[in-house]
Amino acid sequence: MRAILDRVYSVSLWASALCLASIALMVGAQLAGRLIDGVLSLLHLPRPDLVILSLSEICGYLLAAASFMALAGTLKAGAHIRVTMVLGAFGEHNRRYLEMWAFGFAAAAAAYMTWNLAYFAWISFKFNEISSGVVRVPLAYPQAAMAFGALLLTVALIDELVVVILRGRPSFRAAEDAITLGKEG
Repeated sequence: MRAILDRVYSVSLWASALCLASIALMVGAQLAGRLIDGVLSLLHLPRPDLVILSLSEICGYLLAAASFMALAGTLKAGAHIRVTMVLGAFGEHNRRYLEMWAFGFAAAAAAYMTWNLAYFAWISFKFNEISSGVVRVPLAYPQAAMAFGALLLTVALIDELVVVILRGRPSFRAAEDAITLGKEG
């Protein structure tokens, strides 16, 4: 089960990176189009008016998907911002219980968020809600990507809760300690 979960977290990070690369490519293509139009205008030649329709809207959807898809993988890598100074003030025994409470509460909050995002996606799908931009995008797709990322975060938080209950320390604690001490690889 551990190998499957780690693989899912890794794939979600790659999906997030793919969304970010898509944003970079589209913005780069839009910039190149504007530069070509500008140069042709300076040379008094006809401009093709190269433009990517609804660029900001599509990039917003991709950014939302990238952000949510990266949550689980970054949690498991120890890259989330946590209150390690406060946790460090407690002994290992008390820290374990604080972390169990934090992971349990965070998992419940993430599950609630997942439920609502999935519900929004379902309603958008059911009523065929479409974006208002020039390129008409069914809103259920970006909402479903956000719901899936939130679901993965919920699973990762429950995974860490189980790890803390069984082992006493989160799986990412070694990486977190290395970052705190400035010895990250």
